[in-house]
Order: sequence, then C-alpha cells, then structure tokens
Amino acid sequence: MAFIDYVLDPPSYGWKDESGELIKPSTKQLLAEFFSRINIFKSRKNWLAFTCWISVVCLFPFFVLFIFKYFSWWLLVAAFLYSMVGMGTHGTIWYHRYSTHGAYTFRNSFWRFITRNLVLKIIPEEIYVISHHVHHTKSDQPGDPYNANAGFLYCFLADANHQPIAKDLSEADYERVRQLMKHTGVKGNTYASYKKWGSVAKPFSTIAQMVINWSFWFLIFFLIGGMPLACALFGGAFFWAVGVRTFNYEGHGKGKDKRTVGMDFNRADMSVNQYWPGFVAGEWHNNHHLYPGSARAGFLKYQVDFAWYYIYFLHKIGGITSYHNAKKQFDENYYAPYLETFSPQRDKLASSKP
Repeated sequence: MAFIDYVLDPPSYGWKDESGELIKPSTKQLLAEFFSRINIFKSRKNWLAFTCWISVVCLFPFFVLFIFKYFSWWLLVAAFLYSMVGMGTHGTIWYHRYSTHGAYTFRNSFWRFITRNLVLKIIPEEIYVISHHVHHTKSDQPGDPYNANAGFLYCFLADANHQPIAKDLSEADYERVRQLMKHTGVKGNTYASYKKWGSVAKPFSTIAQMVINWSFWFLIFFLIGGMPLACALFGGAFFWAVGVRTFNYEGHGKGKDKRTVGMDFNRADMSVNQYWPGFVAGEWHNNHHLYPGSARAGFLKYQVDFAWYYIYFLHKIGGITSYHNAKKQFDENYYAPYLETFSPQRDKLASSKP
C-alpha cells in the first residue's frame, strides 16, 4: 500500500467495500463514530479531535451573548466581516495555501508567526494538513476524508471521523508525517510520544497556544469595543467554525456534477468554483484543484482573491520571499483554448457576420 493509503486513521465502517466501492455509512454509524472519536476517556489519543470540537463549544456562549444581549446591526456587520472574510481568508492563506501546499515561502519565523495568528486559532494544523494531502490524491474517491458522495454528515464530522492520522504508523512513516508538518512551526512529538498521544502535535503546547491566542484577541477586541465587540467577533468565529465544516460538501457539488463550462476547468474531480467562498475567502475551489500549489486561485477577472492580495502584499514588504502564481499557466493551458473554442462572444460575432 502507498503511504497516502494508510496515513489516516480509518473509520470503523471503513473507506470502501470488498468490491472497491465507497462505503456510505448511516447517520447512526457516523454519529457513533464521532462520539467514539472525541471520547478522551476512551483513549487519550482522541485529544486532538476533542480539542477541535471543544473549541467550538467554548465559542458558543459568546454567540448567544451577542444574539440576545449585545446585538446591533453594526456589530452584525463586524461579526460577518470578521468571520466570513477575515477567518475565511486566513484559512485559505494559512491552512490551505501555505501549511498544506507550500505555495509561498516566509522570510523568517516572525512573518510565519504573524500570519499563523492573524485571527482566532480554532483548527490545529495537523487535523487539516495531512488529511488535505489525502483529499487531493483521492478526491471524490474512497479514502477521501471528506467525500461529498457519502453525504453531508460524512463531510461535516470529518475532522473527528476521518481526518486524524493513523495511530499505528511505523517510525519511518511517522517521520514522513512529521516532515509534512515541520514548515508550519508545529514542533512534532518524538516517536515515543506519538505512540502515547497518537499525534504529531503536542497536547500541552497546542492547547497553550490556543489559550494565548484567544486571550490576546479577546483583550484587543475588548479594548477596541468592550464586551459587545468581543462577543460579536467571538460569536462570529463560532459561526465560521461550524460553517467551514460544510464547505467541502458544497465545494464538490454535494456529490453531483455541478461543474460549469467556462467556469470550472478542472475535470479530474467534482470540485466547483463557488461565488460565495470565492469572493469572501479567495477559495475558488475548482481552480485550486487545478493548480493546488498556486498562491493565487482567482484566475478570471471577476474572481476576487483576498488571500492572494495578502500574500502579494507581504511579498512586496519583504515578509514572503517567493511564491508560485499559476495564472499564466491557467490562461495558456485552459482559458485561451476555451475562448478559442467555446467563447460566447466569438459565437455572437460569428453569427452577426453577413
């Protein structure tokens, strides 16, 4: 078996049946797997999945306080901009384009630290990075940790059910996983500690970093706008933390082929470019699957890409030393041939000639 086939901890219901077809677990199976995987009393190795979800639970009171005590329309706008644009764009910048795909290079650890902590930290890098490598290799196939063909809940609960790394890796395979995380600043466990905790990330340092990050941003928000603003933005973070878990189901057409000619040029999987994630977070998903190592995904004129603007700005001021921009390749390999063959404007001009 290839490394990518066993690097993730398989769910109890498995990835595929004997004939190689995707197993589509029932709601009961998915929920049973979820509660088993976040049960730290069952195994300390469940700590990372538990941490992901307990952080969401901890944000919920701020959401309630905002809605029922501090609500105002301007705070709603602030919460929307912070969660959808700020946290959404940060997810694309940090987790997606840098941590997983290494689409750009920081000058030093200072700029990496700043970028890593631009917003509230909710998702540990390990949960996202390793599983996302698998997602790109097995997109829409059995073994894809958030395979839209298996339904909404399969994707929504994926960070606990399908994304943690395997707990029985050999020392050599564990080292490969640790190297995939090294550039993110995560100081990995020794192999002996991995056998104890089931993760690359160290529990104490991971949780301590989150606590410090949250404390810093709560203080900043409080100093700017008191409890109303702090609750609004932390409440917005709760909304994002829940909403982001729906993305890959939507971003792969809900298990159906929703690709559009002239918009979705990648035909190797069911990823689609969506206006909402694209405009607010630079997540033009079909473009990203076409060129996963690109620091830019907004290739067409209307495709706003705030994540790319941040990367480009940081490059201009010296925080980023290099990046890969695949727009030229996209134009030459896909868009120019499309215009030559399928352009509505060309067809309109041709039909207007005598």
